[in-house]
Amino acid sequence: MRRPLALLAVVLLAAILAGCGGGDDKKDTTKKADKKTATTATQPKTATTPPQSAGLTRCVKVATPAPKAAKTLPKPTLKLDPAKTYEAALDTSCGRFTVTLDVKRAPKTGASFVYLAKRGFYDNTIFHRIVPGFVIQGGDPRGTGQGGPGYSVVEPPPSDIKYTKGVVAMAKTEIEAPGTSGSQFYVVTADDAQLPADYALLGKVTAGQDVVDRIAVVRTDATNPDPAKQERPIDPVVLRTVTITESKGK
Repeated sequence: MRRPLALLAVVLLAAILAGCGGGDDKKDTTKKADKKTATTATQPKTATTPPQSAGLTRCVKVATPAPKAAKTLPKPTLKLDPAKTYEAALDTSCGRFTVTLDVKRAPKTGASFVYLAKRGFYDNTIFHRIVPGFVIQGGDPRGTGQGGPGYSVVEPPPSDIKYTKGVVAMAKTEIEAPGTSGSQFYVVTADDAQLPADYALLGKVTAGQDVVDRIAVVRTDATNPDPAKQERPIDPVVLRTVTITESKGK
């Protein structure tokens, strides 16, 4: 993703978000939102039992999950029904929030996310990047900002897209084409991140914005001499599960 500050800031931001993560094992050339991940086969999940962290009012201290082994998944062929509503419940160590996928404007991106979520790809991963007043980012099985599922999907975002608070989009490297995504995603926490229309749209937070806000202020290792680790939380924020539900269109 990229970070703006006037016009210069937009360029800076661009460099930052671009580093959001490209395909499997690519260099992180963005600075504000890395993304991409992979998954493993599993049955589609349904939100029948509320996750343990659903009622949290603060983040729970947990251990950092072990990085997942690199793998190359087959490109998904899944197609989502535009007449249905698809929601992803993200159960984290800071609580649970829900993202409603924008199936009509981003069907391919949404289908890839659902494909990965149903395979358990996102389970026990971390939010590896937190930039106060900008974004929170996760979806990397390796937890470094450089991991992915071994494939990419390209779906240019709507030309009129605005990356405003609560919008969820996919990260990519600076050298990848607009709309390219793997598994890494980010949630905008700024009122307006002022990013160019380069990042594939996934959806919008429709429940649990307080949880996103809680994650957004988790302390990071800002004084680390390694710039790549300065936006990493000191205490890990773990994404335990992603549960997909579908219903008749609203």
